[in-house]
Amino acid sequence: MMNPTERRSPCVVVTGAAGIGKTTVARLLARRLGMPFADGDDFHSPADIAKMSAGTPLDDADRRPWLESVGRWLHERDLAGTGAVVACSALRRRYRDILRAACPGALFLHLTADRWLLVNRLGRRTGHFMPGSLLDSQLATLEPLAPDERGAELDATPGPDTLADLAAALLARRL
Repeated sequence: MMNPTERRSPCVVVTGAAGIGKTTVARLLARRLGMPFADGDDFHSPADIAKMSAGTPLDDADRRPWLESVGRWLHERDLAGTGAVVACSALRRRYRDILRAACPGALFLHLTADRWLLVNRLGRRTGHFMPGSLLDSQLATLEPLAPDERGAELDATPGPDTLADLAAALLARRL
C-alpha cells in the first residue's frame, strides 16, 4: 500500500467521439507513462456490440453496466497505485460521473475534432464493430468537459504521437 503522501500515478480516461483516435492515443500515452492500458470497447457486452453493429446507438441503460466495468478497472489500478490509461467515449458528464464514482481522482483528456475529420477517419477504419452511421448520434450526445471536471481538451488534428506527447507533458505539469 502506498504512503498517502507519495505521489500516485494518475488514472487517465481518454474520451471523445468515434473516430477521434482515443484508443491509439491512449495506448501511446500508457506506453510513455509506463502504465496499464485498456480499451473501453473491450468492456462492452456481446449484446451492446450486436446493438451497435446493427447501427442502433446504446441508451443510458445499456451504458451503465459498461461504464461501471470500466470504472472498476480504473479503481483496481488506482488502489494498486499503478495508475492507468483507458480509452472510453464517456460522452456525457453523467457517464464521466460513473467513472469518477469508482475512481474519484480520474483525469479526463477529451479529444476534439470537427465532424469532417471524424467522418474521414471512420471511413478508413476497418475491423471495428461500430459503424460510422452512429457518429451523428455520438456528436448529439457529446457534452464537453465542464470547468469543474478534472481534465483538459486536446485538439485531435495532429497525429497520435504528437497528441500522446502533448498529453504526457500536460499530465506532468498537472501532477
